[in-house]
Amino acid sequence: MQLVPTRSAALLVLVAAVWGVNFVVIHLGLEHFPPLLFNALRFALMAVPAIFLVGRPRVPWRFVLGVGVSLGVVKFGLLFVSLDLGMPPGLASLLLQLQVLFTIAFAAVVLGERPRSQQVAGAGVALAGLALIGIERAAAAPVLPFVLVVGAAAMWGVSNVITRMAQPPDALALLVWASAIAPLPLLGLSLAFEGPAAVGSALAGIDVTALAALLFVAGVSGLFGFAVWTAMLKRHTAAAVTPFALLVPVFGIASAAVVLGERPSAWELGGGLLICLGLAATLRPARVRRAEAAAVGAASA
Repeated sequence: MQLVPTRSAALLVLVAAVWGVNFVVIHLGLEHFPPLLFNALRFALMAVPAIFLVGRPRVPWRFVLGVGVSLGVVKFGLLFVSLDLGMPPGLASLLLQLQVLFTIAFAAVVLGERPRSQQVAGAGVALAGLALIGIERAAAAPVLPFVLVVGAAAMWGVSNVITRMAQPPDALALLVWASAIAPLPLLGLSLAFEGPAAVGSALAGIDVTALAALLFVAGVSGLFGFAVWTAMLKRHTAAAVTPFALLVPVFGIASAAVVLGERPSAWELGGGLLICLGLAATLRPARVRRAEAAAVGAASA
């Protein structure tokens, strides 16, 4: 990992901690909201009032729509539903990092970016870890939440490629305006699948705990975390900043253990170690370069 100043490193560790703890907060928020409604409210709070404070993203609207649908509606929709169906938050924080592999694969197909041999080898190691966890989950727990999280990671990869195609001059503006795309489709899906009664009951029963969870996932994890991450990418190279994302599952698993008593199995720990080793290899750059466009892809749940 390339060195960054102590203050910048502290901010990056703080963001990784916030994004890791966010999985536990989502889990707690799902005790008050159905998942699709929770996600709709989250993106509504991310978009308003921020949309009036940042300028319009200087990219074609098709890219704003693409990021809003792939990241906001599909990726986070799958994640929230998976957690609601019983996916352990710590494990989810780890599996979502597979977005790195999906990004490499999709970029190779869509953008013609040929992966380096080191990235291919790292992807193989990470996929071996995914297979270990998948085998364990198939034997000991429902498979659907696991599949949904992997699907969320894949859609995150799609969003990353769209962002790279857009090359936004201001990644934060793209995130905020894309966030405005997600609430209405998510609310429609919530009404269709969760039902008007569940939506009405959740909205009528909002208390301090529910509001705190909503404000954390929207304001602290969403806007604050992404704003700091983007600022760090402007100030330092992507090669120096991106590896800090590997701390997200560390904080996610640790916070889930402390708050929820979640204890990963030996298979999950072994698979998680392989995934982290593989991702570390894929993130190791061939040369130093700046990549603010990767910032949207770096933003975790």
